[in-house]
Amino acid sequence: MSTMRILGVYDEPAKASVAVATAQDAGLARVDAFSPAPDHTLEQLMRARVSPVRLFTLVGALLGCTAGFSLPIYTVSAWPLITGGKPLFSIPAFVVIAFELTILFGAIFGMLGFLLLAGLPRLKRKHIGDPRFSNNCFGVEITCDNEQAAAARSLLADAGAIEVRTDD
Repeated sequence: MSTMRILGVYDEPAKASVAVATAQDAGLARVDAFSPAPDHTLEQLMRARVSPVRLFTLVGALLGCTAGFSLPIYTVSAWPLITGGKPLFSIPAFVVIAFELTILFGAIFGMLGFLLLAGLPRLKRKHIGDPRFSNNCFGVEITCDNEQAAAARSLLADAGAIEVRTDD
């Protein structure tokens, strides 16, 4: 079962909002909206989810903290250097390294998570957007099965689309 992307272009935000609401009520799998400026009605209809990028950042930060404590502990245990009677395992000195690696790994994993979840770089799937979406038009893209394509096309047209096209 293959999927198809259908794009509707609208000249008014109200028409795009109607198309999004109708598509969601029809139970279509994935609906995306494009707007030249923030539109609160579209934002509320799209039901934004909490970004999972923060989980990538948390995992990276925990790995960085673990590496930040493990590296100096291993170094001190492998090559002990007693200076002035100070203890070998001086945790306050290790905190600086752990803090730096926590920030570094958290930032790197967060950026990689962002790129992964955003689908970048886009190697296979081409974007079927329209340059008018950054000027004066609104767009609604529906990703659905081939069996639902005719219903999705008519849904976008009935909502007042000035143009409906597919990713063919």
